[in-house]
Amino acid sequence: MAEPIENKVTRSLKAAEELYHSLVLIVGKGGSGKTSVVQNLAKLHHARPININLCLSKKLLELTEKQRQLKLSEILAQAVNGNGDNVFLDNIEILFDVELKQDPLRLLQGLSRNVTVVASWNGTFEKDRLTYAEPGHREYRRYDLTDTLVVSMSGEATVDFKDLRCPL
Repeated sequence: MAEPIENKVTRSLKAAEELYHSLVLIVGKGGSGKTSVVQNLAKLHHARPININLCLSKKLLELTEKQRQLKLSEILAQAVNGNGDNVFLDNIEILFDVELKQDPLRLLQGLSRNVTVVASWNGTFEKDRLTYAEPGHREYRRYDLTDTLVVSMSGEATVDFKDLRCPL
């Protein structure tokens, strides 16, 4: 019987405490159940999931395009501030908006230096490559991962493959 995704994320959360970036991504395509996993984990940790699209769009509406680019990371940090040691982020698609000129993974990693971040990621994870959107799409991103823990909705988890005591 396959281990539930929530269990893999919980193990990844514990492993993330030993890393510079305490970031766990739950990766899957739209409709794969990421939101349910984030909600279940937040409830288990007595936290509330944060809908990043909703939270940031309200704050960014008041700003000029240049101000949005400059203040996005600060606004994102304010959105998670005061939510405990573990924060659970869902609906992060706004971070990929090309007009914002940001690197979404780096934004999440920056957040995860002070708190442990669990975030849903709409994309795929295969052979240590994390993607968002499809090649040719204007928001397409691809990363070769080294220091971020990933749990794929298909059941693959980097915590199963990495020796966290020796990251080389």
